[in-house]
Amino acid sequence: MACRIGELVLGCREPEVLARFWCEVLDFVVLGREDDGSIEIGPREGFGGAQPTLFLSRRDEPEPGKSRLHIDVNATDRDQEAELERLLRLGARRADIGQTGEESWHVLADPEGNEFCLLKARIKPL
Repeated sequence: MACRIGELVLGCREPEVLARFWCEVLDFVVLGREDDGSIEIGPREGFGGAQPTLFLSRRDEPEPGKSRLHIDVNATDRDQEAELERLLRLGARRADIGQTGEESWHVLADPEGNEFCLLKARIKPL
């Protein structure tokens, strides 16, 4: 039997801000809150379903060095350009990591600067 991703962890200064952002982007809900301000968000069916949850771990200071983990998202009910506009309205911003402009994806950053990519392929909603 293989392993499955159960949750992705993002260190952040303001878990509430990122929870609102990622809940809107992914149609997730808040699943739990920790005493230190950390928040777990995920699909309505909760942890262990078809999608991993996101655990937004409260940190006072960013960790040294660049994060080695980012999230790739795919639109489910609209084309890539329409989804890009929606993400930008929600607070994402374009990120320049040296793209050529010929890529089929868009590199973005969430409100705290965590990079993620909007891929071109549309996938079916769960």
